[in-house]
Amino acid sequence: MTQDILWQTKLAARLHDPAEKALVLLRDPAGHEGGTSRALTRLLGLDSIDGESIDPDNDQALASTLFGTGLPRSIYRHVQRADWWAAGADRPQWPMQSITVTTRRGEQKTIAVAPWAQVRWTRRPVLIHPLTGAQFDLGASGGLSETDLADLKQRSFDHLAGLLAALGAGESSAQDQRKTLLALWRFGPELREHDDNGKLGALWHLLPADTRIPDHSIWDHLDLTSAFAGAFAADPDGEVALLSLSIGPVQTFIAAARSTSDLWAGSHLLSRLAWEAMRPVCEQLGPDAILFPRLRGIPQVDLWLRDTMGLPDALFDDCNWNKGATDANPLFSAALPNRFVALVPAGRARQIAEAVEQSVRQWLRRLGDDVVSRLLATAGYDVEHADVPYAQMREQLEGFPEVHWAAVPFSLASPRNETKQTDLDTCALSAAMAPFFGANEGEDCGFLATPAWKILQKELNWRDGTCFFAPKPGVLYPAIYDLAERALAAAKSVRQFGQQIHEGWRCALTGEAEWLTTDRAQLQHSYRQQTDTLWARVAARKPAWAKNGEHLSALPAIKRLWPTIFAEEVGKALAATEDGASLPVGRFVVSTHTMALAHQLDQWLKRGGPTVAEFGSACSRHGAESVALPRKLATAHARRPAFADAKRLPGLLEAARDASDDTAMEQVQSLVRSTLAMGMDKDKGEGIRLETYYALIMLDGDRMGAILSGDDANQIRYIDSFHPDVRRGFEQHAEGEPLIRQYGAQQRPVSPNRHLAISGALNDFSQTVARHVVEEEHLGRVIYAGGDDVLAMLPVADLLPCAQRLRHAYSGTLPEDKSGDWGDLRLRRGTLHCRNGFAWLDGRLMRMMGEHATASCGAVIAHHQAPLGAVLRELRSAEQRAKNEGGRDAFSLTVIKRSGGALHLTAKWGDAIVILEALIDYLRASGVSRRAVYNTLEWLVDLPDPGSEPRLLEALLAYQLARQASNDEDKAKAPPLAARLVQAALRASNTPLPWLQNLLTVGEFLARETRAGARL
Repeated sequence: MTQDILWQTKLAARLHDPAEKALVLLRDPAGHEGGTSRALTRLLGLDSIDGESIDPDNDQALASTLFGTGLPRSIYRHVQRADWWAAGADRPQWPMQSITVTTRRGEQKTIAVAPWAQVRWTRRPVLIHPLTGAQFDLGASGGLSETDLADLKQRSFDHLAGLLAALGAGESSAQDQRKTLLALWRFGPELREHDDNGKLGALWHLLPADTRIPDHSIWDHLDLTSAFAGAFAADPDGEVALLSLSIGPVQTFIAAARSTSDLWAGSHLLSRLAWEAMRPVCEQLGPDAILFPRLRGIPQVDLWLRDTMGLPDALFDDCNWNKGATDANPLFSAALPNRFVALVPAGRARQIAEAVEQSVRQWLRRLGDDVVSRLLATAGYDVEHADVPYAQMREQLEGFPEVHWAAVPFSLASPRNETKQTDLDTCALSAAMAPFFGANEGEDCGFLATPAWKILQKELNWRDGTCFFAPKPGVLYPAIYDLAERALAAAKSVRQFGQQIHEGWRCALTGEAEWLTTDRAQLQHSYRQQTDTLWARVAARKPAWAKNGEHLSALPAIKRLWPTIFAEEVGKALAATEDGASLPVGRFVVSTHTMALAHQLDQWLKRGGPTVAEFGSACSRHGAESVALPRKLATAHARRPAFADAKRLPGLLEAARDASDDTAMEQVQSLVRSTLAMGMDKDKGEGIRLETYYALIMLDGDRMGAILSGDDANQIRYIDSFHPDVRRGFEQHAEGEPLIRQYGAQQRPVSPNRHLAISGALNDFSQTVARHVVEEEHLGRVIYAGGDDVLAMLPVADLLPCAQRLRHAYSGTLPEDKSGDWGDLRLRRGTLHCRNGFAWLDGRLMRMMGEHATASCGAVIAHHQAPLGAVLRELRSAEQRAKNEGGRDAFSLTVIKRSGGALHLTAKWGDAIVILEALIDYLRASGVSRRAVYNTLEWLVDLPDPGSEPRLLEALLAYQLARQASNDEDKAKAPPLAARLVQAALRASNTPLPWLQNLLTVGEFLARETRAGARL
């Protein structure tokens, strides 16, 4: 097989169904395939094709452009088989009715979909969430017009033809099949309709592949069909395997951090390594071969498409990553998880996995050499002849990252009827699964033991002539995936370790490997006693790469320089010129000190940003540099004259701190306090304190492995995935058929498009929604957002509302939108709306994880000078408490006090946060003293358990709250607040008194004046 045949096959598969299929189905006399040849072939069951080629369907212009001489028979068979497998993997089996038709073979029987199982989708346009079964009724949300058929087909044609024209279709030179495939994969789902006259712009990328089961899009189906077809074509025997691969380690790599820059670098670099692992698969088989994660729209993948694959620059003009060299650029977001699942040629699975391992390690090795060269050049050494640090770098990177993989061929379940791809023999698959399930020989297990498979593994007939046809191999995807995941887990448990020799003093950050040096003799002495090491010189000349005394090993050195290297890479990518020119990219990592001051800076800028007379001279004297500010702050105030001073205020504090001069530091702090007080009322400005605490949150989806594997708690019934019209007909016709009724009630197993839907939802959440919530609705900064994980830094005042908002957005269920109308919500641009598992933002409809999906969150509030490594350990502990003590779907907050000790609060989402915010608002009131909390804590420990008599606790708590209120209005609020606090404690914990103590102490800490946000 040549590469041309591979790309031609995938391209034919991608064009086998029109994107507008759902809108023309049952309305277009030509059929949804746009013609008669293929439509009749599939309807009549003509499995043999005469001749060596198949004419393009209905002589359509697009197909004619790409396959002007017709489609080779071998390619047609691959595409037909791939379509069958993809449909079988993603759609329930459908009842068919007999029709008497004479075929070429003289047969008098064929099939058609039962009338009650047909849907005119434009009359009742309903989308179904694949993870919950929740319905999104477009008819009740602004409707979907009965757009003229010719107009629909013309707009679809114009869109796809425009992509082909951008690639030079119709010109004298031959069409590049791979470029064409990549362009259609990337931009096919992005229909740009400026006037939205057909109301398709926001809906286009979610148009269903099958109107009877509108829970996955036509683009999902085309992706999967192309993936299967490509794997068939690339394998000598036409067989496909499922490859599951992961790289690591993850936590230890990210955790080794001394600053937020290190933390960002670890997360982002791991994401980049994940892409370098996926790249060989994409180059050999196309990005649609990777089922999880979904790669469409990922900025790093876009750069590959443009710069390596050669797609025209103009296609990417509207991409957000191509619109500015600022830290808001999505390229700076870590977007990819450390694992992927792909469809690959079965006979090449090992070769591809080994190519992945080689590719990712070679890329990291080249990066390591570049890091050493930069360090040597900065330190003034001879870059070409300093062999020692290059050797150290290569030795320490040996075997990193770890790559684990498993591949399972679909041939374990081969069809006995090769022509129709039916009558599946699962003996080999069952035998392969048995050791992983502890099953006996010949005993079915896993998916093969489910009632759904038992019902549909053979042809079923109803009394009225309606029948269910036996499934094709794609339906066994759940069993293949489960086996691949279990084999991968087994592979991870058998780990090989190569022994490395490290001599002398170790890395100052990790304490594991020796630090990079130009002279190995230096390793025998403490670096604190040496002044002419590589790192000592770097620290003197480039403080951003090393602080005084820091001596780093290979991986920490790579992480430390990654921000500089990647910023240069982005600058060159955005310049996009052949001469290697680069756009400058400013500092993009917000420091903990800056984040702590974010709300105070915001309020100061709103007052005009006046400065004291000595501010300018102090900045010059201390060499204060401009720092990066949170995105929302920059967006709101970038045009204010004082914005430049706002960027220097935190820089002045950091410069004075680094000077290690206590007197100078006190003077600078006084100057900054006076500056931030400018423009305030005298009584508020006097004695202003600088906020010194910031917050980190780590949000993680619950039971993600179970969701991907499709356990009972995370599945919906077959019948719940049916369009409402189909469901009604199914229930009526199944009344007298117990087996069919039982089939409809079965949990729907995992499928490729379930994985694509999950990946798409997680991409939209992490890349669009989470960034919007953290950086546009709040003054925070996303450090990592990929899949179901979000790591973000926030000012303390934004911690609670942002965390709760992220939790709601993850499921796509904002309380304020519960009763809203999508027809009205879609008119509000710039505002996030979530309902029934879907999100709407800036004219785009996105699927979220659904109301059944939950997430837990760890949060830490720490002083900006607290060691980041210790803060991260507390953050991970908080996340684990949320999942374990909180029972998942919970949050856990830790406050690390500068004076020593820590405060902890763990609770379920919702009620506890509402009560905590109510307590904070009460304690912040000008007429209320926070001493109410101190007094309450003194006698709370002596009270009996309030479970039997909560009114005593309510009364005492109300007394203390009211006692510290100076006016009648605040005193009146005390009793109902006390009652809510006690009831919350009783619901949240089996030990309500300690829990209430924690709530009160955390509330008092968050109510202090520097955390009042807008009240400042």
